[in-house]
Amino acid sequence: FILKSLHSSKSVESGLSSDSYKMDYPEMGLCVIINNTHFHNDTELSPRTGSDKDAANLIDIFRSLKYEVRNKNNLTRDKMIELLRQVSEEDHSQRSSFVCVILSHGEEGVIFGTDDSVELKELTYFFKGYKCKSLTGKPKLFIIQACQGREFDCGVETDSGTDEDVACHKIPVEADFLYAYSTVPGYYSLRDPKDGSWFIQALCAVLKQHAHKLEIMQILTRVNRKVATEFESYSSKASLHAKKQMPCIMSMLTKELYFSH
Repeated sequence: FILKSLHSSKSVESGLSSDSYKMDYPEMGLCVIINNTHFHNDTELSPRTGSDKDAANLIDIFRSLKYEVRNKNNLTRDKMIELLRQVSEEDHSQRSSFVCVILSHGEEGVIFGTDDSVELKELTYFFKGYKCKSLTGKPKLFIIQACQGREFDCGVETDSGTDEDVACHKIPVEADFLYAYSTVPGYYSLRDPKDGSWFIQALCAVLKQHAHKLEIMQILTRVNRKVATEFESYSSKASLHAKKQMPCIMSMLTKELYFSH
């Protein structure tokens, strides 16, 4: 198709030219945490020890960022769907944003409830522009701590020289989403039974230090680096020893997102 684009000056005329999301609504928004740790026997999924530590750290961090946090434990597939459907039907008009964190077992594109799996897109569907109009044009963050496959990242040695260190009133229905995955598609996501998952440990540490200063992509890039460089598995089993992990960011945000305003 050959389509004529709208002239950029319209964004100035419509007052939609700001490069950053408006975050000074009366409320920051909801942060829904789904923490699945124990699964029905017929799923043959192991308990997710350490996930309660993740949930506790996330609750502290997002409350400090002035979010209303709702923590839900051990939801079935249908309960997960129903929870997010109900949240999407709330009035978010006085809220700046929405955050959903899912801590569970998973495979590529799939999250497990305590009894069965559900496609991630079935959970995020409720928040698309035409479904949840009070969040249209506002940032919607989905943070996913779950495996995306059955491969391990064995890592690779680095050279010693490596650094240590809207132009209109209609917007796409897929706009303003951000997905932060604990690992790239195809790979395991690793978790410490005592300290929690590597990804959530890193996310909470970076948010605690930089949430009021850095933009969300800067924050998540630092999380990527922290997980990639500071964590490595240690196990007596050779198949589990010296493994690495690489988080993954998929952004459809249309503006910069700062947690402060």
